Amino acid sequence: MLPEEFLSRMKTDLGGDFPAFLAEYEKPPVRGFRVNTLKIGTEELLGLFPYSLGPVPWCADGFYYDVRAGRHLCSRAGLIYSQEPSAMIAAELLDPKLGERVLDLCAAPGGKSTQLAAKLQGRGLLVSNEIVPSRAAVLTENLERMGAANAVVTNMSPEQMEGEFPLFFDKILVDAPCSGEGMFRRDPEAVAEWSPEHSRSCAARQLNILESAVKMLRGGGELVYSTCTFARDENEGVCEKLMAAHPELTLTAHERLMPHTCKGEGHFAAKLVKCGNERLDRKPHTEKADIKLYRQFESESLNLELHGDFAAFGERLYMLPEGFGTLKGIKSPRPGLYLGDSKKGRFEPAHHLCMALKKEDFRRTANLSGEKAEEYCTGAALDIESEKGWTALTWRGFPIGWGKSSGDTIKNRLPKFLRG
Repeated sequence: MLPEEFLSRMKTDLGGDFPAFLAEYEKPPVRGFRVNTLKIGTEELLGLFPYSLGPVPWCADGFYYDVRAGRHLCSRAGLIYSQEPSAMIAAELLDPKLGERVLDLCAAPGGKSTQLAAKLQGRGLLVSNEIVPSRAAVLTENLERMGAANAVVTNMSPEQMEGEFPLFFDKILVDAPCSGEGMFRRDPEAVAEWSPEHSRSCAARQLNILESAVKMLRGGGELVYSTCTFARDENEGVCEKLMAAHPELTLTAHERLMPHTCKGEGHFAAKLVKCGNERLDRKPHTEKADIKLYRQFESESLNLELHGDFAAFGERLYMLPEGFGTLKGIKSPRPGLYLGDSKKGRFEPAHHLCMALKKEDFRRTANLSGEKAEEYCTGAALDIESEKGWTALTWRGFPIGWGKSSGDTIKNRLPKFLRG
């Protein structure tokens, strides 16, 4: 049951379109997925996942589908990301270019961040921030599964972020917390939590977040503000207040997707450009990490040698994305590519490293049938004869996780929280 005050407002806003809008709530929501072009081309993917209903018009890599894809091997291998189709519009509007510094300020659970990572193709820097630690963990998991090696996950408030990254980013996405009207068909809790007061408080919060974003955006940079709500006060109204406070901002494009005019739940997105050309770098990362054990593992198990800024936190070793700079002042559950752990004179590679590489990057691989891959994903050991050592398990040639071969058995090294 939709709130009466919400229906009254929508009737006023939509006029003659209101009956068509209301009729959509008698229909089931549509599902969508996006091809992860970091790992696979769209045509090749469609040959592996033959369930699409058609393309999403505003996203070249987006498709509608009629099955649950979350546990499909294409998803486990990071080849697709299940995402509400309307939500794909924001990253498309931001459209980052190779080599740019990009911030997703309110990033969990990761749909838009993984879309931005695919657009960057491993070049440049993606900072994905989430203030709630539990949601930051989900964000981290999704970026790892998609193989994003040039992403840093931060767990900070917008105010903390602005102090560390003044005039730093070329592109910023603020998919702000909102009253969630676009999720009413999917989420009964969004309906229960809605009120005019809640919408007004969201608008005030959104404006505060955007104030921080403007301080982090370089001169000439672009900011996309988006929500999944229909409330003008949270959408156009927030943009108008922001531009009134910041004459250096110019609105250059906006999109409003509505469920009765598109195949999706609805989304709002606006692009603003900041005048000027001032841009600041951060202090460089100067702390040296001991990487001898990693280099030994690399020479024994990989066909490539990684170069960059390495950072160690206890047993954990990371490689920072180029241009990120110092980690001082940064609260980060994932400061770059998680390489693995140094333990008692040996190196154990991380799942993130496996998912960020391609089959040709590994010295040893074992390509699994669909049945064997499903078995591996439950956590089972595999009776496969192979050369001893760390082995990348693949499905259709795409990595799904590590195993360690004893010669006739491959011990499962998929993280326990990913099994099942």
